Amino acid sequence: MTKINYKDLRAAILSLTSNETDEIALMATFVCELHHSDARFDWTGFYRVTEPELLKIGPYQGGHGCLVIPFNRGVCGAAARKRETQLVADVDMFEGHIACASSTRSELVIPVQNKAGRLLGVLDIDSDQPDAFTQEDADNLSDLLSEVFALVR
Repeated sequence: MTKINYKDLRAAILSLTSNETDEIALMATFVCELHHSDARFDWTGFYRVTEPELLKIGPYQGGHGCLVIPFNRGVCGAAARKRETQLVADVDMFEGHIACASSTRSELVIPVQNKAGRLLGVLDIDSDQPDAFTQEDADNLSDLLSEVFALVR
């Protein structure tokens, strides 16, 4: 299995998103580059905060996702509610997991905030492989998200 070259991914995403402030444009570009960078990624996308305590599907790559996720449900809801990265090796062991796709075995969900700390949504990465994600993935992607979304108001 090929691991992401985070240095190259960072350079590519930053060159494509430089000075952009529109969060949808940033999300679409980020997720496209990320999804195609690693074979572990079966579904890669954003769920956006569209009203209090509610996430709605945003730009994504892969099959269909859930359209709406309340903050009190699933891995994405937990990441948004707690504002903490959720690194789930086995989704069947996560109480309240929402099966948007039956093929999902593991999941990495990272909260996305602007520089002022406003929660914009979450980045959700699903894999059809168990235990597909590492803390290195979580840390690198969290840092990159902070940089890319720093200019969003």
